Amino acid sequence: MISFKNTHPDFQELTSKEWLLTNGIGGYASSSVIGANTRRYHGLLVASLNPPTARTVMVSKVEECIVFNRDCAFGLSSNQYPGALHPQGFQYFKFFERKPLPRVKFEAHGHHLLKTVFMVHGSNTTIIEYQNTGDTTFKLRLTPLFVHRDYHALSRENNFDDYWMRPQNGCYVLYAHYGAPPLYFNFSSGEFSESRHWFKNLEYIRERERGLDYREDAFSVANIDVVLKPGAKAHLIFSTDEKMAKVDPEMLKIKELERLEQIAPKNEGDSFLRDLMLAGEQFIVRRNSTDGYSLIAGFHWFADWGRDTMIAMRGLTIATGKREVSKSILETFLHSVNRGILPNRFPDNPGDAVEYNTIDATLWLFVALYEYHQKFQDLSFIAEHLDTLKDILEYHIAGTRYNIHVTPEGFLAGGEGLAQLTWMDARIGDYVVTPRHGCPVEIQALWFNALRIYQYFAGTLGKPYEKYQAIGDSLRVHFKKYFVRPNGSLNDVVKFSDQLPESSDPAADTSVRPNQIYVVSLPFSLLEKDAEMRVVEIVRQHLLTDYGLRTLSPEHPDFKPLYGGSPWERDTAYHQGTVWPFLIGEYITAFLKVNDWSEKAQKEVFALLEPLKKHFYQNDCILGISEIFDGKMPRAGKGTVHQAWSVGAVLKILLDLKSRQKKGRRHSLIPFSEIKSMIF
Repeated sequence: MISFKNTHPDFQELTSKEWLLTNGIGGYASSSVIGANTRRYHGLLVASLNPPTARTVMVSKVEECIVFNRDCAFGLSSNQYPGALHPQGFQYFKFFERKPLPRVKFEAHGHHLLKTVFMVHGSNTTIIEYQNTGDTTFKLRLTPLFVHRDYHALSRENNFDDYWMRPQNGCYVLYAHYGAPPLYFNFSSGEFSESRHWFKNLEYIRERERGLDYREDAFSVANIDVVLKPGAKAHLIFSTDEKMAKVDPEMLKIKELERLEQIAPKNEGDSFLRDLMLAGEQFIVRRNSTDGYSLIAGFHWFADWGRDTMIAMRGLTIATGKREVSKSILETFLHSVNRGILPNRFPDNPGDAVEYNTIDATLWLFVALYEYHQKFQDLSFIAEHLDTLKDILEYHIAGTRYNIHVTPEGFLAGGEGLAQLTWMDARIGDYVVTPRHGCPVEIQALWFNALRIYQYFAGTLGKPYEKYQAIGDSLRVHFKKYFVRPNGSLNDVVKFSDQLPESSDPAADTSVRPNQIYVVSLPFSLLEKDAEMRVVEIVRQHLLTDYGLRTLSPEHPDFKPLYGGSPWERDTAYHQGTVWPFLIGEYITAFLKVNDWSEKAQKEVFALLEPLKKHFYQNDCILGISEIFDGKMPRAGKGTVHQAWSVGAVLKILLDLKSRQKKGRRHSLIPFSEIKSMIF
C-alpha cells in the first residue's frame, strides 16, 4: 500500500507511481495511482483490436467530481494543463493499493470514495467500480473522456468530424468517426445527461521528459450523476464487445479475483515470489495470427519479440510450470523459422512481413527448449522438432541471412550493412551506437550451447550428432586464444579476416560489457572454473549495481551515466552504461555456479535482490520491474515500466533457489553431471 497519512500529498510524487492491468490479448489499462495520465500510453481501455497488436486507446480516463449543488462541487481528479493543475483531487488522496486489484481512496469534506479498476481476461473490457466507504450520502458526477488513436500517437480536436453516440440494446454505443470500430459503455446506476465538449491540452509529463509531443485533447459525450449511499457501489463498463457491456460487473469482478487466485500457488509462503508470478502473468498473451500463446516484451509500448520471448519465458512460463503455455510459445516460433532464423518480431500490421534481423533469438530457442525439457521431461516434443533444430544448425554452418556463418575456428559470425543483430541494437538513422558485426562473445556462448544442446537431444533420441560435436570442440579450443584477456576479462567482439578485408590479423573490442557473463551462466561453459571465477569478478567490479548490470564499464570513455532526454540522447545511452535488471539473473546464476550454490552465496543473492524487491513494491510501476536504470547511481526506473525479461529473470532465480533448497541437491530433474558426461 502507498499511503500518505501524515504529510500533504504531492502531485509529482504521486504521478511518479503507476499501475498496470492487462487482459491476456495485448490490451491493458494503466495510469498513475491518482488517475492523472502522464503518458500517451495511459488509458482506462487500451484495446488490442488484432490480438496482441493494433493497440488502440479508446477510453482515456474518467473525471470524478462530488457535487453538492449547482454552485458547489469539488473534483477528485487531477490533470496537468499548460501552467496549471486542474482539478487538484490529488490533495484528497488517502491511499493506493495494488493487490489484488488497483484501488485508490479519496477522503474529502467528510466523504469517502474507493475506486477500483479491473479488466476482463480475454476481452477488451474495463470496469471501474466506485464505492462510498463513509457514512454520508453524496452525489458523484462521472465524465468519461474518449480518444480513438493508435497508442503511439496523440489525439487533437477536429481529428474526427464527430463522436456519434446512441443507446442500443440496454447500453450506449459510441463511434469516434465513420468507419471506426464501436465502443460500448454502460453504467450500473445514475442519470445520464449528454455533455459534448473537448478537454484540451492535457499534458503528459513522461512524454515531455522523453523529448516527444506531450499534449492531447480528449472528448466528453456525457455526464453520469449517481447518488451513492453509505456502502453503495456504482460501476462504469467500457468494452469493444456489446454483450460484455451488459454483464453484471460484480460477477465479472468475482471471476477475475478467482482467476488471479489461481495463478500462484495458494500455499506459497514467499509473498514476493507469489506477486512476481502475478506480475509475470501479465505478459502472456494470445496471438490471433498463430492461434497460440506469445509474450509481450514490455509495457507499455513493446510487442512480442523473438529474443525477448525466448529469454523471458525461461522464468515466466517454464520455471513457473506452465507447460502448455510454454509449449504453445515454442511451437509458435518453431513454425515461423525461416532459413534457419527465428523471427525477431511479429509485425503490428498483419500486412507487414515478419522480421528476421537477429542472430541470437534463434540460439536462445535452444536454451529455452533445453530448460523446457529439463522441467517437463517432454522428450516427444523435442523429437517432433529435432529436424527443425538440425536445419537451423545447417543453415548457420552453410551461411544464411546477414552474413551469418561459421568461421574455420568454429565461431559464429554475422552482420552486414546497418542491420544490428544482437540485443545491443540501438541505431539512429545511419548511426550505429554499438557496432557488433563479427563474433560477439555472447553469440559464441549461445552457439556453443546450441551445438551441445542439439548433441544432447540427438544422443538421447539415438540420432547422429558427431558433426556438431566437432564444431563445438573446435570452438571451445579456440575460444581461450581469441577471447580471454590477460586480466580474465573477455573481449566483447572479435573480427576475423573475412570481416576485415584490409587485414589478416583478428581485431578485438576489449570493452568491458555484460555480454561475457553468458559464457558462465548458460548451461554449457566454454571455460574452466578458475577462468569463470575471473569473469564473474570482472563483471562484479565494473558492472554490478543494485538494480542489474551496466552495459559498459564506467571506466570506458564512451560510458553514459544517465538515460534520458531526447530520442538521440536516450538511444546513444541505451547500451553505453545504462543498467538492465534482466542481466542480474545471468550474473546471479554465474555467481552461484562458481560458488557451488553454497549457503553463503545464496544469502548474498537474497541481499542482492532487496533493492529490486523494494522497487517492485514501492516505485515506478507498482508490482512491476522497469526495463532499465541510469548507469551511474541508478534510482528511478527508466524505459518501459514493466519489462518481461526483468520480471522473468528475478522469478527464475527465486524459483531455482527454491527448487534446489527443496530437493536438497544441486541440479534439477536431470543432474547436469549426467548430461555433461554425455557431452564432453
